[in-house]
Amino acid sequence: MNYRVLMVCMGNICRSPTAEGVLRKYIKNNNIGDIVEVDSAGTHGYHVGEAPDPRTQKAALVRGYNLSELRARKVARQDIDYFDLILAMDKSNLDNLRRMAPPDAHERIKLFMDFARNFDDDEVPDPYYGLGHGFDLVLDMIEDAAQGLVDELKPKFDRA
Repeated sequence: MNYRVLMVCMGNICRSPTAEGVLRKYIKNNNIGDIVEVDSAGTHGYHVGEAPDPRTQKAALVRGYNLSELRARKVARQDIDYFDLILAMDKSNLDNLRRMAPPDAHERIKLFMDFARNFDDDEVPDPYYGLGHGFDLVLDMIEDAAQGLVDELKPKFDRA
């Protein structure tokens, strides 16, 4: 059984590739990496084919996440059918995704921060136009939500 998760932000160069990299590491560390597939995309095609923002890559690498191989892509209509869980970084992207999706897919489209345990925020803030420290906050939030997601997924796929 494979379970597919898509992380989504606007341009797919800051938040969603960070979430993809963090979640991939967490699922691998929890021995469900062969079952859970993770990808990321953006609701807009501004940066298609580009690597994650250098500031994003630098902040992630300090914590042991190598995002250098990732490339931005735009969410495609077939993604709505393919992925079991589609996680938006903010409400604007959540709304964009739900507009793309048929009503029966809406229950699979959620906010990523719904899985956070330590942050009460609904949205992961976009660090693109801010100062460098925003990338560390984004990582803190993503690590929190990724752990919460793994905690929910792991029992479904544990092979005892």
